[in-house]
Amino acid sequence: MNTAARVVSFLFHPLLMATYLFGLFAWMLPLALSPLREEGHGRFILIIFSITFAMPALAMGIFRSMGTINSVMMHSRRERVIPFLFTTALYGTLTYMFYTRTGVRFDDNLFRFMLIIDALVVIGTLLTLFWKVSMHSLAAWGFTGIVLALNRLTEDGSLLYPLIFSLVVTGLVMSARMQLQAHSLREVTAGAIAGLLTGFAGMVILF
Repeated sequence: MNTAARVVSFLFHPLLMATYLFGLFAWMLPLALSPLREEGHGRFILIIFSITFAMPALAMGIFRSMGTINSVMMHSRRERVIPFLFTTALYGTLTYMFYTRTGVRFDDNLFRFMLIIDALVVIGTLLTLFWKVSMHSLAAWGFTGIVLALNRLTEDGSLLYPLIFSLVVTGLVMSARMQLQAHSLREVTAGAIAGLLTGFAGMVILF
């Protein structure tokens, strides 16, 4: 069971959720990535993966070698603070660079989705200053909140199956984190509530 829980935790790591979300859009809802042209979607997703997953993952290794954190698993709340603040700054910088250097505007779909992802990261970091909530749960439910709101907005219900899949995944993620004793039920539930509310509210406010 622990092996399966570790696989689930890795496959649906919080830092991968942005890549999965934009990958879903490129595949099923290209309009969500406007003003990018479809031929540029692959390059964009590669950039997202590099900056929102690869770079933070590399930073975790550096923090580990410097002794800032005891393990890349970051079992205690206190050792999560600096890596989370770094990740927040990285996500914010990515959004700022896209806004200032690519010509995207505030009312473009792409930019608004990036703002919602930034909000999820900021909320997760702020909560971590006081409590060790589950970032896996927060990210998975944030993804679900976005897809839930989008499915309501699309007239053809094309995101119904991705929504069902994401609900199954969130259940697996929450179970996996508790199976590994990485978080308590309260911490997993708190992450779920924060993620769902932030993702769904961000969609309602910005769209």
